[in-house]
Amino acid sequence: MKTTEKYGKKADLALSLWVKLVRSSNTMAMLTAKDIDRCQLTPSQFGVIESLGHLGPMKIGEMCSKKLMTGGTMTVVVDNLEKLGLIERLKDPDDRRASIIQLTGKGEDKFNEMFPEHAALVEKLIWSSLNEMEIIQLSELLKKLGCSLKTKL
Repeated sequence: MKTTEKYGKKADLALSLWVKLVRSSNTMAMLTAKDIDRCQLTPSQFGVIESLGHLGPMKIGEMCSKKLMTGGTMTVVVDNLEKLGLIERLKDPDDRRASIIQLTGKGEDKFNEMFPEHAALVEKLIWSSLNEMEIIQLSELLKKLGCSLKTKL
């Protein structure tokens, strides 16, 4: 039985959108994961390096929010990046309970080596499917959806 008949038109549209979002997100994740493998990092490690490379040092809690990870998961990711010599922890001078993480020189080199190629891949994938107007519209709509949903957390 089609979901429209069972749950109604609004539910059918919402469920259809959800499936499309998940499938497209999973496909992008699979395609970009192949590129991240080249960097010999996990997707989570890559995300932390990318954030620090673009935004600079930040508290671990801020990184958790950016990457939608729990503190426990982030601690493991940070520990492993620290072991690789790519990031370092510093004590937060304003809050002795908090640590600030930042890229080391080796981490900056890794970021500069890996990210331009990754950005080129993402650009190629997106522009092979959408034109400029569609990219802008989709970006705005996804931001609107994400911001609205975040208030429900």
